Amino acid sequence: MKLDERLFQEEATYAAIEQQLPTASVGPLTLESGVQLDEVEIVYQTWGALAPQADNAILVCHALSGDSDAASWWSRIVGTGRALDPDRYFIIGTNVLGGCRGSTGPLSMNPATGRPYGGEFPAITIGDMVTAQQRLMQTLGIDCPLLVCGGSMGGMQALEWARRDATKSVWLTASCARHNAMQIAFNEVARQAIFADPKFNNGHYNPDDAPNAGLAVARMIGHISYLSADSFEHKFGRQRQADAPELFQVESYLRYQGRKFTGRFDANSLIALTRAIDTYSCDSLAGSTARCLWTAFSSDWLYLPSQSEELHAMALAAELESHLEVIDLPFGHDSFLLDDQVQAARVTEFLG
Repeated sequence: MKLDERLFQEEATYAAIEQQLPTASVGPLTLESGVQLDEVEIVYQTWGALAPQADNAILVCHALSGDSDAASWWSRIVGTGRALDPDRYFIIGTNVLGGCRGSTGPLSMNPATGRPYGGEFPAITIGDMVTAQQRLMQTLGIDCPLLVCGGSMGGMQALEWARRDATKSVWLTASCARHNAMQIAFNEVARQAIFADPKFNNGHYNPDDAPNAGLAVARMIGHISYLSADSFEHKFGRQRQADAPELFQVESYLRYQGRKFTGRFDANSLIALTRAIDTYSCDSLAGSTARCLWTAFSSDWLYLPSQSEELHAMALAAELESHLEVIDLPFGHDSFLLDDQVQAARVTEFLG
């Protein structure tokens, strides 16, 4: 199958799935910036059944480019026989506020203008995302989840749940309390790639004629940071692409990932979400009662193990039950998506 044909099929699949997903209206929301969104909708998916006491709910928060379908993007963790088993737990996945997979975001209609928000979508925060998630939980009859978990940006959301003392336990994997300068730098280069695309037009572009060239480069930048040097070398080395020998395999891989991303993501959403994670900072867990599990990966040079050690120290300072595991795997930041052994065993033990 040719690359363009495969991309077309994937885009059609994403669109078909999105049309079938349940959506919850969580009412008007005043953002931390003071701006009010008159009506907020959150797309979600669930697996398993909620116990009569509503004490088996697990909220899975997605990373930057994820969505509500946690059973797909985290299939090594979520599923029958997995660490988060729907035969035991009621598992909820949401698409975050500001996303582009059905929840209120830049692609949504602005009631004040009658057209999509686009570049006029207000700045959002991790706290705003969590407020919308809390309202969704209330509509599902859940006052306090058993666990809120996630990796990368998803971990920041889970941390905010713990900071608000709104969950019984949290599991953060490959995440942090705040971005360091390098993490902010990667996101800024990605944003600048989008801004440099002539089609961006200050965010006021036609979604059918979006700045996909800039968005693709932004995604390529992200993929470089997700893998480790060893995994790049092991996977690609200096091998050439068989059907395009003028290209190294790593060049072909990055181009494919960039083009694939433009079929399922929006440039304005990427800008909104990267700014949200760049500005988030949690300095203390004082007042929280949540049990905490932190997992990190030795080869992750984007979200460093030392940042998880900082989280562990923060929890201990708040006199919380806290467990830290640094896992030795060679896959870089992507390890949290690929590891179905060590972190799975740790969270299974953590949940008892």
